[in-house]
Amino acid sequence: MITKIYRDLNPSPRLLLGPGPSTIHPRVLRAMAAPALGYLDPEFLALLDETVSLLRAVFQTQNEVTLPISGTGSAGMEAALCNFIEPGDRALVCVNGFFGQRMADMAGRYGAQVSQLEKPWGEVFTAAEIEAALQEQDYKLVALVQAETSTGALQPMERIGQIVHRQGALLVLDCVTSLGGAPVKVDEWEVDVAYSSSQKCLGCASGLAPLTVSPRGMAALKGRQSQVANWYLDLNGLLKYWGPERAYHHTVSCALIYGLRESLRLIIEEGLEARFARHRANAEQLWRGLEELDLTLQVPLAHRLPTLTTVRAPAGVDEGEVRARLRDEYNIEIAGGFGPLKGLIWRIGLMGFSSRRENVTLLLAALKEILAG
Repeated sequence: MITKIYRDLNPSPRLLLGPGPSTIHPRVLRAMAAPALGYLDPEFLALLDETVSLLRAVFQTQNEVTLPISGTGSAGMEAALCNFIEPGDRALVCVNGFFGQRMADMAGRYGAQVSQLEKPWGEVFTAAEIEAALQEQDYKLVALVQAETSTGALQPMERIGQIVHRQGALLVLDCVTSLGGAPVKVDEWEVDVAYSSSQKCLGCASGLAPLTVSPRGMAALKGRQSQVANWYLDLNGLLKYWGPERAYHHTVSCALIYGLRESLRLIIEEGLEARFARHRANAEQLWRGLEELDLTLQVPLAHRLPTLTTVRAPAGVDEGEVRARLRDEYNIEIAGGFGPLKGLIWRIGLMGFSSRRENVTLLLAALKEILAG
């Protein structure tokens, strides 16, 4: 018997300026509260088609196979690997942060022979370095992170797709902290598999992982000699629902689809270039303000991610205490580092609806007061 009386749900009004989730736009929240439809209702199926069309525009791709995977960004990562790796396949994973390492771990779990091209956390890879690694060994798949959430570094993508394809491999790209906030040019960069998440620059709730696959990627999937080792994320089954068959696979979240569709509508209304410019301008305002506080930014300007900034905590300052005071006294959430950067940096996200000039001004003022005390 339950005897305890639980209080009404009344979460604190946090300003989410960490690495995700970001603050959800009011229009997205309103859309998620709309009445539910069945997963085979013709009205809902029409909304699925609209969501896919909007995703293609934001990914900047014509890929027919484009859909939101049910799950967080890590489910997108797993779908991007499990469908294209068979036991014994060779995979090259570029590791310069936590999520590159996670990709290497996942690829190994599906039986790949994984080689890691490594750089210190916060640095990026050159096309020449990737080309040199590919000359040493044949690979089926090359994976790297465009926007490394653990470090705040933005990976340049020019020429990499051409280099990977010249060697005969597939290119897999993590766009979790870039899609909707920085350019992601899937077709122009010749990316074969790209994935993201709904709760960062897209500005929706967590729980969906947009994924897009090129015709080259789909040919590799159809040419597999073994069954995909993950039933839930097997694209062969998922596409029977997302494609013309509309065959049941699993119950897609109606509320999350509503929210994602509305968040994508907001992006298209704003315009991709205008949205990228907004994220960049607000990031630059933050960078100037942090430097005026005598704080050191972790990543050099040339490779700095506009959606997620990493800044070093001053010597002698307890970075965890500063984050706690921001949360408790100002209702602002930022994050600390982990791995080799644990206890050394703050991670500040300006993504989607959170990327607003007034939020930057408030955060800088709060940091100034805390650090002065």
